[in-house]
Amino acid sequence: MISTKYRSDQREIMDDFTLRGKGLRENLDILSMINWWLGGNHVTIDGIDKILKAENVNEKVKVVDLGCGNGDMLRRIAKMGFRKGYQFELIGIDANADTIDYATELSGTHDNISYFQLDIFSKEFEKLEYDIVLSTLFLHHLKDEDIISKLNLLCKNASLGIVINDLHRNKLAYFLFNIISFFINNKIIRNDGLISILRGFKKNELEHFSEVINMPFSIKWKWAFRYQWLIFTRNES
Repeated sequence: MISTKYRSDQREIMDDFTLRGKGLRENLDILSMINWWLGGNHVTIDGIDKILKAENVNEKVKVVDLGCGNGDMLRRIAKMGFRKGYQFELIGIDANADTIDYATELSGTHDNISYFQLDIFSKEFEKLEYDIVLSTLFLHHLKDEDIISKLNLLCKNASLGIVINDLHRNKLAYFLFNIISFFINNKIIRNDGLISILRGFKKNELEHFSEVINMPFSIKWKWAFRYQWLIFTRNES
């Protein structure tokens, strides 16, 4: 039996920013595959599309991806932009230096994608400005008080909006991932996947965060057990 009443504060193995080498890169590739397989890429890309259509944007758009991993999401967004005629400047941010190196290697053919090693709690990050900021399976790594603080910062620095794609904390999701994990020959992914679900969110928690930051928002449940949370931050100045 597992309780999903409250968010877990257990750390994931991948929260260690000193991880390096072949093992790290293998984990990043598997995470990207799972996110694609479970429809997670679509949730984020659809969120970007909704924000751009709501704002009727036709000019260059700077998009920042927090916890970018191996850059798979940004490469897919680059393809979407080319297909739909969006002009994107895409920036991936991660606190792990080796992760940034790997993402850069994999994105060599994309001249509109760049990567930076940056801690979101740093002064440098506070100064960064963008049009849209993405958080795909990233927000659940933060504690509640840090979520409020960072969302306020993101709302201040994002001229158009925030796209959050994160997990629904749910017993059935935990049970199903337990079954899926039998087919994943990777102890870190199996361990962190279950912890991630327990660090995920209930809808009322996301609604509470939205009320605290006091910005227009939309929250929709998506398969597989995740929420698409859009925050509209249009800055007329």
